[in-house]
Amino acid sequence: MNLYARLVEREAAGRPLQVGLIGAGKFGSMYLAQMRRTPGVRLAMVADLEPARARRSLQKTGWTEAELATVSFVDDGLALIAERKVEIVIDATGSPAAGIAHVLACCEARKHVVMVNVEADALAGPLLAQRARNAGIVYSLAYGDQPALICEMVDWARACGFEVVAAGKGTKYLPEYHASTPDTVWPYYGFSADTVAAGDFNAQMFNSFLDGTKSAIEMCAVANATGLNAPDGLGFPPCGVDDLARVLRPRDDGGLLAQRGQVEVISSVERDGRPVFRDLRWGVYVVLAAGSDYVERCFKEYGLVTDPSGRYTAMYKPFHLIGLELGISVASVGLRAEPTGAPREFRADVVATAKRDLRAGEVLDGEGGFTVYGRLMPAAASLDIGGLPLGLAHRCRLRTAIPAGTPLRWSDVDLDASQPAVRFRREMETVFGRKRAAA
Repeated sequence: MNLYARLVEREAAGRPLQVGLIGAGKFGSMYLAQMRRTPGVRLAMVADLEPARARRSLQKTGWTEAELATVSFVDDGLALIAERKVEIVIDATGSPAAGIAHVLACCEARKHVVMVNVEADALAGPLLAQRARNAGIVYSLAYGDQPALICEMVDWARACGFEVVAAGKGTKYLPEYHASTPDTVWPYYGFSADTVAAGDFNAQMFNSFLDGTKSAIEMCAVANATGLNAPDGLGFPPCGVDDLARVLRPRDDGGLLAQRGQVEVISSVERDGRPVFRDLRWGVYVVLAAGSDYVERCFKEYGLVTDPSGRYTAMYKPFHLIGLELGISVASVGLRAEPTGAPREFRADVVATAKRDLRAGEVLDGEGGFTVYGRLMPAAASLDIGGLPLGLAHRCRLRTAIPAGTPLRWSDVDLDASQPAVRFRREMETVFGRKRAAA
Protein backbone atom coordinates (compact mmCIF):
# COMPACT_ATOMS: atom_id res chain seq x y z
CA MET A 1 0.00 0.00 0.00
CA ASN A 2 0.96 3.64 -0.53
CA LEU A 3 3.22 2.93 -3.51
CA TYR A 4 1.26 5.26 -5.76
CA ALA A 5 1.46 8.15 -3.27
CA ARG A 6 5.22 7.71 -3.04
CA LEU A 7 5.56 7.57 -6.83
CA VAL A 8 3.65 10.86 -7.05
CA GLU A 9 6.07 12.35 -4.53
CA ARG A 10 9.05 11.21 -6.63
CA GLU A 11 7.46 12.78 -9.71
CA ALA A 12 6.83 16.06 -7.91
CA ALA A 13 10.42 16.11 -6.65
CA GLY A 14 11.78 15.50 -10.14
CA ARG A 15 13.45 12.25 -9.07
CA PRO A 16 11.67 9.48 -10.99
CA LEU A 17 12.95 5.91 -10.81
CA GLN A 18 15.16 5.22 -13.83
CA VAL A 19 14.45 1.82 -15.36
CA GLY A 20 16.27 -0.28 -17.94
CA LEU A 21 14.45 -3.12 -19.72
CA ILE A 22 16.30 -6.10 -21.23
CA GLY A 23 14.04 -7.93 -23.68
CA ALA A 24 11.12 -6.12 -25.31
CA GLY A 25 8.90 -9.14 -25.98
CA LYS A 26 5.29 -9.60 -24.87
CA PHE A 27 5.88 -9.24 -21.12
CA GLY A 28 8.13 -6.22 -21.57
CA SER A 29 5.74 -4.60 -24.03
CA MET A 30 2.82 -4.98 -21.64
CA TYR A 31 4.82 -3.20 -18.94
CA LEU A 32 5.85 -0.43 -21.34
CA ALA A 33 2.18 0.20 -22.14
CA GLN A 34 1.53 0.98 -18.46
CA MET A 35 4.83 2.63 -17.60
CA ARG A 36 4.14 5.70 -19.72
CA ARG A 37 0.98 6.26 -17.65
CA THR A 38 2.69 5.87 -14.26
CA PRO A 39 4.14 8.87 -12.39
CA GLY A 40 7.53 8.68 -10.75
CA VAL A 41 9.02 6.20 -13.24
CA ARG A 42 11.05 6.74 -16.42
CA LEU A 43 12.32 4.36 -19.06
CA ALA A 44 15.99 5.18 -19.50
CA MET A 45 17.09 2.38 -21.83
CA VAL A 46 15.95 -0.75 -23.63
CA ALA A 47 18.26 -3.61 -24.62
CA ASP A 48 17.09 -6.09 -27.22
CA LEU A 49 18.87 -8.29 -29.75
CA GLU A 50 16.95 -6.28 -32.36
CA PRO A 51 16.78 -2.64 -31.18
CA ALA A 52 14.56 -1.71 -34.13
CA ARG A 53 12.03 -4.33 -33.04
CA ALA A 54 12.15 -2.94 -29.50
CA ARG A 55 11.43 0.52 -30.81
CA ARG A 56 8.45 -0.84 -32.73
CA SER A 57 7.21 -2.47 -29.54
CA LEU A 58 7.13 0.89 -27.82
CA GLN A 59 5.33 2.45 -30.76
CA LYS A 60 2.79 -0.37 -30.76
CA THR A 61 2.05 0.20 -27.07
CA GLY A 62 1.34 3.90 -27.58
CA TRP A 63 4.66 5.68 -27.12
CA THR A 64 4.89 8.95 -29.05
CA GLU A 65 7.93 10.04 -31.03
CA ALA A 66 8.61 12.68 -28.35
CA GLU A 67 8.60 9.99 -25.65
CA LEU A 68 10.77 7.67 -27.73
CA ALA A 69 13.35 10.43 -28.10
CA THR A 70 14.11 10.16 -24.37
CA VAL A 71 14.92 6.42 -24.54
CA SER A 72 18.23 4.83 -25.56
CA PHE A 73 18.20 1.53 -27.49
CA VAL A 74 21.09 -0.96 -27.43
CA ASP A 75 21.56 -4.62 -28.39
CA ASP A 76 23.55 -5.62 -25.29
CA GLY A 77 22.05 -6.18 -21.85
CA LEU A 78 25.42 -5.79 -20.14
CA ALA A 79 25.81 -2.35 -21.74
CA LEU A 80 22.44 -1.37 -20.30
CA ILE A 81 23.45 -2.53 -16.83
CA ALA A 82 26.65 -0.49 -17.06
CA GLU A 83 24.73 2.70 -17.94
CA ARG A 84 25.04 5.06 -14.98
CA LYS A 85 21.55 6.53 -15.14
CA VAL A 86 19.80 3.13 -14.92
CA GLU A 87 18.78 2.32 -11.32
CA ILE A 88 16.54 -0.72 -11.75
CA VAL A 89 17.09 -3.46 -14.33
CA ILE A 90 14.27 -5.67 -15.60
CA ASP A 91 15.40 -8.96 -17.16
CA ALA A 92 12.64 -10.16 -19.48
CA THR A 93 14.80 -12.35 -21.71
CA GLY A 94 13.66 -15.86 -20.75
CA SER A 95 17.22 -17.14 -21.20
CA PRO A 96 18.68 -18.86 -18.10
CA ALA A 97 22.29 -18.21 -19.15
CA ALA A 98 21.61 -14.56 -19.97
CA GLY A 99 19.69 -14.09 -16.73
CA ILE A 100 22.58 -15.38 -14.62
CA ALA A 101 25.02 -13.08 -16.42
CA HIS A 102 22.72 -10.10 -16.00
CA VAL A 103 22.16 -10.62 -12.26
CA LEU A 104 25.88 -11.00 -11.61
CA ALA A 105 26.53 -7.81 -13.60
CA CYS A 106 23.86 -6.03 -11.53
CA CYS A 107 25.67 -7.15 -8.38
CA GLU A 108 28.88 -5.59 -9.69
CA ALA A 109 27.13 -2.38 -10.79
CA ARG A 110 24.95 -2.16 -7.66
CA LYS A 111 21.70 -2.11 -9.66
CA HIS A 112 18.46 -3.64 -8.37
CA VAL A 113 17.08 -6.38 -10.64
CA VAL A 114 13.52 -7.54 -11.33
CA MET A 115 13.53 -11.08 -12.74
CA VAL A 116 10.77 -11.70 -15.22
CA ASN A 117 13.22 -14.42 -16.26
CA VAL A 118 11.80 -17.17 -14.04
CA GLU A 119 13.72 -19.71 -16.11
CA ALA A 120 16.98 -18.36 -14.67
CA ASP A 121 15.42 -18.26 -11.20
CA ALA A 122 14.49 -21.95 -11.40
CA LEU A 123 18.00 -22.84 -12.53
CA ALA A 124 20.00 -20.81 -10.02
CA GLY A 125 17.75 -18.36 -8.16
CA PRO A 126 18.77 -19.24 -4.59
CA LEU A 127 22.44 -18.45 -5.25
CA LEU A 128 21.62 -15.43 -7.43
CA ALA A 129 19.49 -13.95 -4.65
CA GLN A 130 22.21 -14.67 -2.09
CA ARG A 131 24.77 -12.88 -4.27
CA ALA A 132 22.39 -9.94 -4.64
CA ARG A 133 21.88 -9.66 -0.88
CA ASN A 134 25.63 -9.78 -0.34
CA ALA A 135 26.05 -6.97 -2.89
CA GLY A 136 23.42 -4.82 -1.18
CA ILE A 137 20.94 -4.91 -4.05
CA VAL A 138 17.39 -6.22 -4.38
CA TYR A 139 16.65 -9.34 -6.44
CA SER A 140 12.91 -9.64 -7.04
CA LEU A 141 10.47 -11.92 -8.78
CA ALA A 142 8.17 -10.09 -11.19
CA TYR A 143 4.73 -9.03 -9.99
CA GLY A 144 2.07 -9.91 -12.55
CA ASP A 145 3.69 -13.26 -13.17
CA GLN A 146 2.04 -15.99 -11.12
CA PRO A 147 4.99 -16.84 -8.80
CA ALA A 148 5.13 -13.34 -7.30
CA LEU A 149 1.34 -13.21 -6.93
CA ILE A 150 1.40 -16.57 -5.12
CA CYS A 151 4.24 -15.35 -2.87
CA GLU A 152 2.13 -12.31 -1.99
CA MET A 153 -0.85 -14.49 -1.04
CA VAL A 154 1.34 -16.78 1.07
CA ASP A 155 2.85 -13.77 2.84
CA TRP A 156 -0.61 -12.30 3.45
CA ALA A 157 -1.86 -15.57 4.93
CA ARG A 158 1.12 -16.04 7.21
CA ALA A 159 1.09 -12.41 8.34
CA CYS A 160 -2.56 -12.96 9.32
CA GLY A 161 -1.52 -15.94 11.45
CA PHE A 162 -2.77 -18.70 9.14
CA GLU A 163 -0.96 -21.92 8.32
CA VAL A 164 -0.56 -22.29 4.55
CA VAL A 165 -1.52 -25.83 3.60
CA ALA A 166 -1.13 -25.43 -0.16
CA ALA A 167 -0.47 -22.70 -2.70
CA GLY A 168 -0.20 -22.56 -6.44
CA LYS A 169 -1.97 -21.73 -9.66
CA GLY A 170 -4.31 -23.08 -12.30
CA THR A 171 -3.55 -24.24 -15.83
CA LYS A 172 -4.99 -26.41 -18.59
CA TYR A 173 -3.57 -29.92 -18.17
CA LEU A 174 -4.04 -33.50 -19.27
CA PRO A 175 -1.42 -36.24 -18.78
CA GLU A 176 -0.91 -36.54 -22.56
CA TYR A 177 0.37 -32.97 -22.69
CA HIS A 178 3.76 -34.05 -21.32
CA ALA A 179 4.47 -35.60 -24.72
CA SER A 180 3.35 -32.55 -26.70
CA THR A 181 5.84 -31.01 -29.13
CA PRO A 182 5.92 -27.84 -31.23
CA ASP A 183 4.44 -29.91 -34.06
CA THR A 184 1.41 -31.04 -32.05
CA VAL A 185 0.73 -28.03 -29.83
CA TRP A 186 -1.75 -25.94 -31.82
CA PRO A 187 -4.78 -28.30 -31.79
CA TYR A 188 -4.57 -28.37 -27.98
CA TYR A 189 -5.02 -24.60 -28.00
CA GLY A 190 -7.77 -24.80 -30.62
CA PHE A 191 -5.71 -22.82 -33.14
CA SER A 192 -6.27 -23.55 -36.81
CA ALA A 193 -3.47 -23.49 -39.39
CA ASP A 194 -4.87 -20.19 -40.69
CA THR A 195 -4.83 -18.68 -37.19
CA VAL A 196 -1.20 -19.68 -36.69
CA ALA A 197 -0.18 -18.43 -40.14
CA ALA A 198 -1.82 -15.06 -39.52
CA GLY A 199 -0.25 -14.50 -36.08
CA ASP A 200 3.16 -14.13 -34.49
CA PHE A 201 3.20 -17.36 -32.48
CA ASN A 202 6.23 -19.19 -31.10
CA ALA A 203 5.31 -22.89 -31.07
CA GLN A 204 8.05 -23.94 -28.65
CA MET A 205 7.18 -21.18 -26.19
CA PHE A 206 3.45 -22.03 -26.30
CA ASN A 207 4.30 -25.69 -25.89
CA SER A 208 6.31 -25.01 -22.73
CA PHE A 209 3.10 -23.79 -21.10
CA LEU A 210 1.20 -26.86 -22.26
CA ASP A 211 3.62 -29.70 -21.53
CA GLY A 212 3.94 -28.90 -17.82
CA THR A 213 7.38 -27.32 -18.00
CA LYS A 214 6.34 -23.75 -17.23
CA SER A 215 4.20 -24.91 -14.32
CA ALA A 216 7.18 -26.79 -12.87
CA ILE A 217 9.43 -23.75 -13.30
CA GLU A 218 6.96 -21.42 -11.63
CA MET A 219 6.24 -23.74 -8.70
CA CYS A 220 9.98 -24.19 -8.22
CA ALA A 221 10.29 -20.41 -7.86
CA VAL A 222 7.42 -20.32 -5.35
CA ALA A 223 8.79 -23.17 -3.23
CA ASN A 224 12.26 -21.61 -3.07
CA ALA A 225 10.82 -18.21 -2.16
CA THR A 226 8.24 -19.30 0.43
CA GLY A 227 9.73 -22.44 1.95
CA LEU A 228 6.74 -24.52 0.88
CA ASN A 229 7.51 -28.10 -0.09
CA ALA A 230 7.78 -29.37 -3.65
CA PRO A 231 6.10 -32.69 -4.48
CA ASP A 232 8.00 -35.27 -6.51
CA GLY A 233 6.15 -34.32 -9.68
CA LEU A 234 3.12 -32.03 -9.83
CA GLY A 235 -0.24 -33.82 -9.65
CA PHE A 236 -2.35 -31.29 -11.62
CA PRO A 237 -5.64 -32.44 -10.02
CA PRO A 238 -8.79 -31.13 -11.71
CA CYS A 239 -10.29 -28.58 -9.33
CA GLY A 240 -12.56 -25.55 -9.40
CA VAL A 241 -12.40 -22.62 -7.01
CA ASP A 242 -15.24 -23.92 -4.83
CA ASP A 243 -13.39 -27.20 -4.27
CA LEU A 244 -9.92 -25.85 -3.41
CA ALA A 245 -10.22 -26.48 0.33
CA ARG A 246 -11.68 -29.97 -0.19
CA VAL A 247 -9.21 -31.20 -2.82
CA LEU A 248 -6.04 -29.48 -1.59
CA ARG A 249 -5.99 -30.71 1.98
CA PRO A 250 -3.82 -33.51 3.41
CA ARG A 251 -4.61 -37.10 2.47
CA ASP A 252 -5.22 -37.96 6.12
CA ASP A 253 -8.08 -35.45 6.04
CA GLY A 254 -9.56 -36.71 2.77
CA GLY A 255 -7.65 -34.55 0.30
CA LEU A 256 -4.96 -35.18 -2.29
CA LEU A 257 -1.89 -33.52 -0.75
CA ALA A 258 1.10 -35.77 -0.22
CA GLN A 259 2.37 -33.40 2.45
CA ARG A 260 1.10 -30.46 4.43
CA GLY A 261 2.42 -27.14 3.19
CA GLN A 262 3.25 -27.72 -0.47
CA VAL A 263 2.91 -26.16 -3.90
CA GLU A 264 0.53 -27.67 -6.44
CA VAL A 265 -0.99 -26.77 -9.82
CA ILE A 266 -4.66 -27.51 -10.54
CA SER A 267 -6.14 -28.31 -13.93
CA SER A 268 -9.03 -26.51 -15.63
CA VAL A 269 -10.13 -29.72 -17.38
CA GLU A 270 -11.28 -33.07 -16.04
CA ARG A 271 -9.25 -36.12 -17.05
CA ASP A 272 -11.90 -36.94 -19.69
CA GLY A 273 -11.51 -33.49 -21.23
CA ARG A 274 -14.66 -31.89 -19.80
CA PRO A 275 -14.20 -28.35 -18.47
CA VAL A 276 -13.92 -27.98 -14.71
CA PHE A 277 -16.78 -25.97 -13.19
CA ARG A 278 -15.56 -22.50 -12.10
CA ASP A 279 -11.97 -23.26 -13.05
CA LEU A 280 -8.91 -21.23 -12.07
CA ARG A 281 -6.99 -21.56 -15.34
CA TRP A 282 -5.51 -18.04 -15.23
CA GLY A 283 -5.38 -17.50 -11.50
CA VAL A 284 -3.59 -18.29 -8.24
CA TYR A 285 -4.71 -19.62 -4.86
CA VAL A 286 -3.76 -20.36 -1.27
CA VAL A 287 -5.38 -22.93 1.04
CA LEU A 288 -5.47 -22.07 4.75
CA ALA A 289 -5.97 -24.04 7.96
CA ALA A 290 -8.16 -22.53 10.67
CA GLY A 291 -5.94 -23.76 13.48
CA SER A 292 -8.56 -23.49 16.22
CA ASP A 293 -12.24 -24.05 16.93
CA TYR A 294 -12.75 -20.31 17.26
CA VAL A 295 -11.33 -19.56 13.79
CA GLU A 296 -13.41 -22.41 12.33
CA ARG A 297 -16.50 -20.66 13.70
CA CYS A 298 -15.31 -17.40 12.17
CA PHE A 299 -14.97 -19.12 8.79
CA LYS A 300 -18.59 -20.21 9.07
CA GLU A 301 -19.89 -16.91 10.38
CA TYR A 302 -18.36 -14.94 7.53
CA GLY A 303 -19.53 -17.27 4.80
CA LEU A 304 -16.23 -18.75 3.69
CA VAL A 305 -16.30 -21.84 1.50
CA THR A 306 -14.63 -24.63 3.46
CA ASP A 307 -13.95 -28.34 3.20
CA PRO A 308 -16.60 -30.61 4.82
CA SER A 309 -14.81 -30.48 8.17
CA GLY A 310 -14.78 -26.68 8.27
CA ARG A 311 -11.07 -26.68 9.09
CA TYR A 312 -9.77 -25.53 5.72
CA THR A 313 -10.66 -22.67 3.43
CA ALA A 314 -9.09 -21.01 0.42
CA MET A 315 -8.49 -17.61 -1.10
CA TYR A 316 -7.86 -17.08 -4.79
CA LYS A 317 -7.29 -14.48 -7.45
CA PRO A 318 -8.92 -15.46 -10.75
CA PHE A 319 -6.41 -13.76 -13.04
CA HIS A 320 -2.89 -12.49 -13.50
CA LEU A 321 -2.14 -9.54 -15.75
CA ILE A 322 1.45 -10.34 -16.73
CA GLY A 323 3.42 -7.20 -17.57
CA LEU A 324 0.49 -4.89 -16.91
CA GLU A 325 1.16 -5.41 -13.18
CA LEU A 326 4.95 -5.27 -13.27
CA GLY A 327 4.98 -1.69 -12.00
CA ILE A 328 4.30 -3.03 -8.50
CA SER A 329 7.70 -4.74 -8.49
CA VAL A 330 9.47 -1.67 -9.86
CA ALA A 331 7.89 0.58 -7.24
CA SER A 332 8.46 -1.86 -4.36
CA VAL A 333 12.10 -2.36 -5.30
CA GLY A 334 12.83 1.29 -6.06
CA LEU A 335 10.93 2.91 -3.20
CA ARG A 336 11.11 0.35 -0.40
CA ALA A 337 14.06 -1.82 -1.40
CA GLU A 338 11.71 -4.78 -0.97
CA PRO A 339 11.27 -7.64 -3.46
CA THR A 340 7.89 -8.95 -4.54
CA GLY A 341 9.13 -12.46 -3.80
CA ALA A 342 12.69 -13.77 -3.84
CA PRO A 343 14.29 -17.20 -3.29
CA ARG A 344 15.64 -17.83 0.20
CA GLU A 345 16.60 -21.49 0.03
CA PHE A 346 17.09 -24.36 -2.42
CA ARG A 347 13.98 -26.46 -1.75
CA ALA A 348 12.83 -27.26 -5.29
CA ASP A 349 14.34 -28.03 -8.66
CA VAL A 350 13.17 -28.64 -12.24
CA VAL A 351 14.73 -31.72 -13.81
CA ALA A 352 14.75 -32.47 -17.55
CA THR A 353 12.59 -35.55 -18.21
CA ALA A 354 12.32 -37.56 -21.44
CA LYS A 355 9.14 -36.93 -23.48
CA ARG A 356 9.70 -40.10 -25.46
CA ASP A 357 12.32 -42.80 -25.76
CA LEU A 358 15.51 -40.85 -26.52
CA ARG A 359 18.45 -42.31 -28.42
CA ALA A 360 22.11 -41.92 -27.56
CA GLY A 361 23.55 -39.12 -29.66
CA GLU A 362 20.37 -37.04 -29.83
CA VAL A 363 20.70 -33.33 -29.07
CA LEU A 364 18.33 -31.92 -26.45
CA ASP A 365 16.30 -28.85 -27.40
CA GLY A 366 15.22 -27.54 -24.00
CA GLU A 367 12.04 -25.99 -22.69
CA GLY A 368 8.93 -26.69 -24.79
CA GLY A 369 10.83 -28.69 -27.40
CA PHE A 370 10.69 -32.19 -28.85
CA THR A 371 12.86 -34.08 -26.36
CA VAL A 372 12.26 -33.15 -22.71
CA TYR A 373 9.82 -31.49 -20.34
CA GLY A 374 10.49 -30.07 -16.88
CA ARG A 375 9.52 -32.10 -13.81
CA LEU A 376 9.29 -30.44 -10.40
CA MET A 377 11.22 -32.29 -7.70
CA PRO A 378 12.40 -31.60 -4.16
CA ALA A 379 15.91 -30.18 -4.41
CA ALA A 380 17.22 -32.93 -2.14
CA ALA A 381 15.87 -35.62 -4.48
CA SER A 382 17.35 -33.86 -7.50
CA LEU A 383 20.75 -33.65 -5.86
CA ASP A 384 20.56 -37.29 -4.78
CA ILE A 385 20.06 -38.54 -8.34
CA GLY A 386 22.33 -35.94 -9.96
CA GLY A 387 19.34 -34.57 -11.90
CA LEU A 388 20.02 -32.50 -15.02
CA PRO A 389 18.47 -29.04 -14.56
CA LEU A 390 15.94 -28.25 -17.28
CA GLY A 391 17.62 -24.86 -17.83
CA LEU A 392 20.78 -26.59 -19.09
CA ALA A 393 19.05 -29.24 -21.26
CA HIS A 394 19.59 -27.31 -24.47
CA ARG A 395 22.03 -28.05 -27.29
CA CYS A 396 23.72 -30.83 -25.37
CA ARG A 397 24.17 -34.37 -26.69
CA LEU A 398 22.98 -37.54 -24.97
CA ARG A 399 25.61 -40.08 -24.04
CA THR A 400 23.09 -42.87 -23.53
CA ALA A 401 19.54 -43.88 -24.41
CA ILE A 402 16.84 -42.64 -22.01
CA PRO A 403 13.37 -44.25 -21.71
CA ALA A 404 10.28 -42.02 -21.90
CA GLY A 405 9.31 -40.48 -18.56
CA THR A 406 12.78 -40.87 -17.05
CA PRO A 407 14.51 -37.90 -15.38
CA LEU A 408 17.88 -37.15 -16.97
CA ARG A 409 21.13 -36.88 -15.02
CA TRP A 410 24.22 -34.76 -15.47
CA SER A 411 26.06 -37.96 -16.40
CA ASP A 412 23.65 -38.62 -19.29
CA VAL A 413 24.82 -35.65 -21.38
CA ASP A 414 27.93 -33.98 -22.71
CA LEU A 415 28.03 -30.46 -21.26
CA ASP A 416 30.76 -27.86 -21.56
CA ALA A 417 31.77 -27.44 -17.92
CA SER A 418 33.42 -24.11 -18.73
CA GLN A 419 30.13 -22.41 -19.64
CA PRO A 420 29.36 -19.71 -17.03
CA ALA A 421 25.79 -20.95 -16.47
CA VAL A 422 27.03 -24.52 -15.92
CA ARG A 423 29.72 -23.36 -13.50
CA PHE A 424 27.28 -21.18 -11.57
CA ARG A 425 24.71 -23.94 -11.24
CA ARG A 426 27.40 -26.36 -10.04
CA GLU A 427 28.48 -23.78 -7.48
CA MET A 428 24.90 -23.49 -6.24
CA GLU A 429 24.65 -27.25 -5.83
CA THR A 430 27.88 -27.24 -3.84
CA VAL A 431 26.90 -24.28 -1.62
CA PHE A 432 23.39 -25.47 -0.82
CA GLY A 433 24.37 -29.11 -0.71
CA ARG A 434 26.84 -28.15 2.01
CA LYS A 435 24.09 -26.32 3.90
CA ARG A 436 21.85 -29.37 3.59
CA ALA A 437 24.58 -31.63 4.97
CA ALA A 438 25.16 -29.26 7.89
CA ALA A 439 21.45 -29.18 8.66
